[in-house]
Amino acid sequence: MSFSVPPKPRIMSGGRNKIAIVASQFNEEYVEGLVESCLAELGELIPNARVDLIRVPGAFEIPLACKLVLENEECEAIVCLGVIIEGATAHADLVAESVTDSLLNLSVAYGKPVIHEVLLVKTHEQAKERCLEDNDLNRGRDAARAAAGMIEVCKELTRNAK
Repeated sequence: MSFSVPPKPRIMSGGRNKIAIVASQFNEEYVEGLVESCLAELGELIPNARVDLIRVPGAFEIPLACKLVLENEECEAIVCLGVIIEGATAHADLVAESVTDSLLNLSVAYGKPVIHEVLLVKTHEQAKERCLEDNDLNRGRDAARAAAGMIEVCKELTRNAK
C-alpha cells in the first residue's frame, strides 16, 4: 500500500471544463464519501468546471456508463468511483479486474482521461479509511487531483501537436 500522495495540481482558471463522475450506488456510504471529497477537491482545483454526477447500480456497470458518456458528451475527463469489498468467493476480484480492464481500454480508445478509483478492499475498515476520513488515504481527493492533472496534460499535448 502506498502512502505517497500525488501533489496538488495547480488551480485551473479560464475555460469551462466539463467532468463526469460515474459513481456506484453499491456500498453507498463509502462511495458517497468518495463523491463528496472528489467534488470538494474539484471545486478547489477547477472552480469553473461543470461536473455531472451519474449514478449506476454497481461497479460492474461503471464502464458502460463511461462509454455512453464518451460517445454522447463533450467532457475533458471521467472520474469513476466505487467500492468493492472482498467476500468469501472470487466474485469481487472478477468484478474489479473486469472494471479495471474496461476503464483502461475506454481511456485509450477515446483518448480521454478515465480516472479509476473503483476500490477493491478487504475490509470495511479499509473502505472507511479510504473513503470517509480526511487523511492522506482519501481516494476521492486523489481522483480529483488525477483528473485535474490529466486534463492539463492532455491540453498541453494537444496544443503541442498542432
